[in-house]
Amino acid sequence: MRPLVITAFLALLGAVLIESGRAQSQSVGSQRGHLPLVDAHIHYSAPDWASHPPERVLAILARAGIQRALVSSTPDDGTLALYEKDPGRIVPMLRPYRTREDMGTWWDDPTVIPYLEERLKRRVHRGIGEFHLHADQARTPVIKRLAALAARDNLVLHAHSDEAAIIELFRLEPRLRIIWAHAGMSSGPREVGALMDRYPTLWADLSIRNEDVAPGGGLDPEWRALLVRHADRFLVGTDTWTTSRWDALADSIAQVRVYLSQLPPDVADKIAFRNAQRLFP
Repeated sequence: MRPLVITAFLALLGAVLIESGRAQSQSVGSQRGHLPLVDAHIHYSAPDWASHPPERVLAILARAGIQRALVSSTPDDGTLALYEKDPGRIVPMLRPYRTREDMGTWWDDPTVIPYLEERLKRRVHRGIGEFHLHADQARTPVIKRLAALAARDNLVLHAHSDEAAIIELFRLEPRLRIIWAHAGMSSGPREVGALMDRYPTLWADLSIRNEDVAPGGGLDPEWRALLVRHADRFLVGTDTWTTSRWDALADSIAQVRVYLSQLPPDVADKIAFRNAQRLFP
């Protein structure tokens, strides 16, 4: 009888351990699905203000689990309105756009630098951008002064740029810290990886790239390899570039959480929030 008792006991113990392991795994999986996030690409521009007052916007961010957000707006008053309501959540960034029309001319407009310098006197902005800059547009006196200003004041640049403009910015000022918006938008993992290999102070946000990084929800093997290789320098983001994006934010964040769940836990943590915390302590 004794062997039978021992066998039964061991079987019961094994069942308990298996069930305990399942429960622990489910608990960890649940926690992974609710990682705190830092959204590295938010705008709160004039067209949003009437339908989405600051309280509504902050509630949207909170419901999505976004503990902090890099916010830049056209005009800058939108960013400051959110920051005044919730300075712990909002990381202000300063766009070089006073109006949307500036987007196509700012890089060659000598009035931009005095505007930036005046707004920066508030001592709340942590960087300059998001701005749009491509190829030869980076070779102007305005951009040279912008690079010098950012390096002098230890400001992060947030650049919606092609690869050529990123290279030119670092040529102008090797000390720059740059977040590459949308990881280049159309750049593939090989191109993004090559620039990250070359420039150790280049980060990339993954806003608008959910379907590239994880088509159909499954993490692309090349993107996965890159995210693991440069786990310290990717950031998540959504990009509320138009008002309708506020209503799509929850779905976008859900997609982000799906691909984060397919990464090693330490990598997911870094991309979800730790990299941004290190960049903006």
